[in-house]
Amino acid sequence: MELDNIEKLLEKYFEATTTVAEERTLQAYFSQKEVASHLEQYKSMFNYFSMAKEERYTKQVPLKPRRNYYKWLSVAAVVVLTFGIYFGNEYQERKQAEYAYNETKKAFELLAENFGKGTEKVAYLQEFEVAKQKIYNND
Repeated sequence: MELDNIEKLLEKYFEATTTVAEERTLQAYFSQKEVASHLEQYKSMFNYFSMAKEERYTKQVPLKPRRNYYKWLSVAAVVVLTFGIYFGNEYQERKQAEYAYNETKKAFELLAENFGKGTEKVAYLQEFEVAKQKIYNND
């Protein structure tokens, strides 16, 4: 192989403009035993690249276990349900208290109405009492 051609390919390689076929040519040249003395420094680099291609990682990669979102989803559902029951009961109690207040109010109005009728009768009774006193005192 022509030394001038290899030097041009090396220049292109360091400028990152080589094709895959040109890189294979460089790899083949530097894998030989005989390399030009001024290019000897690149031999170890290309040999490393060829060995690195062959390396494989054999250890098992521990994968993160899949998070169980159902647990958190059930916790959230329980929280929502608890708040719903609490505030639902509070609303129900408020409605019952309002109903009891309205019924008590009606009962007091009825009592007041009947009490008013009773006081009217007492007023007549007092007039009767005054008239009776006048009659008994005149004697």
